[in-house]
Amino acid sequence: MTLPIAKPWLSTQINQDPRAATGRRLRWGVVSTGNIAGSVSQDLSLLEDAELYAVSSRTQEAADAFAQTVGFSKGYGDDGGVPGYQRMFDDPAVDVVYVATPHAQHFHIASAALRAGKHVLCEKALTINAREATELVRLAREQKVFFMEAVWSRFLPSMQRAFAIAASGEIGQVQWVTADLGFPAPYDPAARIWALNDGGGALLDLTVYPLLWALGTLGFPQSVTAIGSLNEDGVDSQNALTLGYDTGAQAQLTSSLTAHGPRNATVAGGLGYLQTVGSVNNPRELAIRVGWDEPRHERFDVVGIGYTYELREVTRCIQQGLTESPTMPLEDSIDVMRLFDGVRSQLGIRYPNDAR
Repeated sequence: MTLPIAKPWLSTQINQDPRAATGRRLRWGVVSTGNIAGSVSQDLSLLEDAELYAVSSRTQEAADAFAQTVGFSKGYGDDGGVPGYQRMFDDPAVDVVYVATPHAQHFHIASAALRAGKHVLCEKALTINAREATELVRLAREQKVFFMEAVWSRFLPSMQRAFAIAASGEIGQVQWVTADLGFPAPYDPAARIWALNDGGGALLDLTVYPLLWALGTLGFPQSVTAIGSLNEDGVDSQNALTLGYDTGAQAQLTSSLTAHGPRNATVAGGLGYLQTVGSVNNPRELAIRVGWDEPRHERFDVVGIGYTYELREVTRCIQQGLTESPTMPLEDSIDVMRLFDGVRSQLGIRYPNDAR
């Protein structure tokens, strides 16, 4: 059975609890004090071999407040023209860094971390464009440190189970995939999700999740056709992608910042189909129907919010001396950014980072 996305190491073990230690204790540094930084740090605290060591922010007050609230030992703010994140990277006690800033800052901050010799987990989308992604991968390989894009859903048991069912032949050869993710986000040009300078818009923020269903069941496409709606700032409020494959299979993916969607995924084959029940990026249930039989349902629990599985993979890879994850390889991240570059070209989206 061939899987477009490799099974995570944890899913092959007898003990599949992501909290269980797999080696030496790692001291983590987190860049940013935003919502996603808080959520991931909450799950990170559940790992037996992870230490919440340091957090950075633009101000010392924000860093200290986050550290105290979440449980980090140290906080680093900007000081004398030196950014807080650089001060944290200069701390030799930090083993691995999680970058949780807006997309447009990923390249600059991840570059600084890699040059400091730190292992890096960088939030998705990895960068603004493929050029930046390629440069970061080159730098990580040059420094011989671990580097990974934080596409946490790849590691979830429910997602991996869906990919395995699709590859098993139970529903026949996959012919089409649909997936959507949408919610109405109040427009605020200063908010990260809407700000052009931050890489805002539905594409870089949301589309990675619907896309994952196509990548995990069909692999990378041979063609991509995109339509979308741009606001007056040049940010995409909604997009729809059609992916074409040489086999004749297709995928239709929709992302929206203006509409509530069902947030479902369907994978349809010649013998049957599977559908998600619940969130498209963290499904707790799958419905599998073969022919006209009644669907069977498979249900899943997660440890913590669900980031624990991704964090276990990062920790395990670093402990074992790996520089990338077989489940989230660096070439996949580059290829996704190339796909997004092509979509942006079709939609007319251009970010300030593209000019650098």
